[in-house]
Amino acid sequence: MTLGRKQEVFAEHLSTLIDLMFKMGYRVRIGEVERSKAEAAKRGFINSNHTKRLAADLHLFKDGKYLTKTNDHLPFGEIWESFSRVIDGDKVNFTWGGRFQDGNHYSILHGRVK
Repeated sequence: MTLGRKQEVFAEHLSTLIDLMFKMGYRVRIGEVERSKAEAAKRGFINSNHTKRLAADLHLFKDGKYLTKTNDHLPFGEIWESFSRVIDGDKVNFTWGGRFQDGNHYSILHGRVK
């Protein structure tokens, strides 16, 4: 699958997840989706999928309270991971940052990068 097609798959599923969050009574603010390679290097994540537009940080709010714990994202992380399947003949793995202490991070595996 080309990177461009993978970006389209990511955008489609991210919008689905965000819509679901709103329908479940949460408010969502979209954090970083695209990061320059220079910024990624500065942060120590040169291979970040943010540099490929395959990752987004989502900030959740419920009843006016900002939810900062990884566990706050657990149901959505599990839904995100459940999107993993074969698309256009290629296995696409949806990865949630809660598996590596970055609970608000949602991405698609690209190569070996989450």
